[in-house]
Amino acid sequence: MNHMLSLLIFSPLVGIIALSFLSWKNERAIKLAGLFGTVLPLILVLIAAAGFHSSASGLQMTEQANWISYTLEGINGSMELKINYELGITGLSLVLLILTAVVAVLAALASWNMRNASKSYFIFFLILELGMLGVFASQNLFLFFIFFEITLIPMFFLIGRWGYADREKAAFSFLIYNGIGSAILLIVFVALFMKTGTMNYGELAKTLASPAGASAGSTFRLSVLVSLLIAFGIKLPIFPLHTWMLRVHVQAPPPIVMLHSGILLKIGAYGLFTFGMGFFPEEFKSLGVLIAILGVINLLYGAFLAIVQTDLKKVLAYSSVSHMGIVLIGLAAMNEAGVKGAIFQLVSHGLISALLFFLIGVLYERSGSSDIQDFGGLAAAMPVTAGVLLAGGLASLGLPGMSGFISEFLAFVGLFQTMPIIAAVGAVGIILTAVYILRAVLAVTFGPKKEAHSAFKDLTVLEKVPAFVLLALVLLIGVYPEILSKSLTTVLDTILLGLRG
Repeated sequence: MNHMLSLLIFSPLVGIIALSFLSWKNERAIKLAGLFGTVLPLILVLIAAAGFHSSASGLQMTEQANWISYTLEGINGSMELKINYELGITGLSLVLLILTAVVAVLAALASWNMRNASKSYFIFFLILELGMLGVFASQNLFLFFIFFEITLIPMFFLIGRWGYADREKAAFSFLIYNGIGSAILLIVFVALFMKTGTMNYGELAKTLASPAGASAGSTFRLSVLVSLLIAFGIKLPIFPLHTWMLRVHVQAPPPIVMLHSGILLKIGAYGLFTFGMGFFPEEFKSLGVLIAILGVINLLYGAFLAIVQTDLKKVLAYSSVSHMGIVLIGLAAMNEAGVKGAIFQLVSHGLISALLFFLIGVLYERSGSSDIQDFGGLAAAMPVTAGVLLAGGLASLGLPGMSGFISEFLAFVGLFQTMPIIAAVGAVGIILTAVYILRAVLAVTFGPKKEAHSAFKDLTVLEKVPAFVLLALVLLIGVYPEILSKSLTTVLDTILLGLRG
């Protein structure tokens, strides 16, 4: 179908329209409509995946239409502003689209117990999914920026309206930090357009790689890359631009944290990969050591602070900071193993973090707490929950046979090939990960059984679906990583060719 990607991106509107006609009192119908609004994109993205040719190079399922045309008058004459509606997918964007659709469905199921203004909740939820899908399918800077901005508005309300005690502070912190990132991104995109006269990804890459693009000057190119690193570093996040994310992970409702940790953080890495490595490969190489050091700082800083936390949410929040360091380490390696490890880490962390935050949401609903000291001996009262939590923890620390091992192994193999000393320092973070994960998980699941836990119910049938699906995907990628590698071959070849340049 010529308009498959447009149908995919805007398919959540079907759920939004259905919700708008439902009475706010009809809770069951609202939740079914909200769930259906996420199932439809999943069906469409699976159809798109079935039609994707992993061996073919270049963009697939492309769409293009005239959109905005305007003549700009300036001191040096006129300039034609022409922005087209352009979509297309590579193997990387397809993988992230599938991840988005899967996590969105499971987060919608995790929202089934939402009782407060559920109609507004699911409308914002679906707008957020629409924005995320659009980010990964766009092939135009202007379109990317619009969808990027769309994700900010519903997240602000989902945190500020349905979060916990300090939800408003977390929401404004999210908005301010990401707003700064958006402002930097907008300036960069305008500068690129003024220099090249285009906003199309492919045309930008060709122009910047040509002698005319090189004549823009090394200072301009390096300044743009550093600006991109800051803008997307806020989103990833990179230390010290990470404090807003900690508040969001602690204060937002668990289903929204599933989306935030599982998908939204990945937009930062996707931007660095697509715009940083894709547009400025030589400059990216020159910053390789700096990016690797930032990755190691993220990895160690997040791990050290996760060890001393007493709240499960904060443990996982700092864990996300640490695991995003592995993404930076893989990108900094700038070889096939490292870049592939970084991409595997995006998918692996998306699934594992969604699983662990879902389980924290289950525990919070039962007990009204996420403090580690309030648990202990949970395996006796909730054996299935405890078992899945332990499996998720083992995946997070990189146990062989699970997706976390593949991503960490490839990222560090890549970095050891290019920067062995930095890689050796970063490897300490893997040991620390095992410490804080096992400390938290064992403290919750084992030890003396507490009397208050005897009334806790184990995972319900509805709760088992997100838990088992996410765990199954983590195991599938760990046992059969080729399921991801096949779709990434051509996009890796293209980007590595530019780095070898």
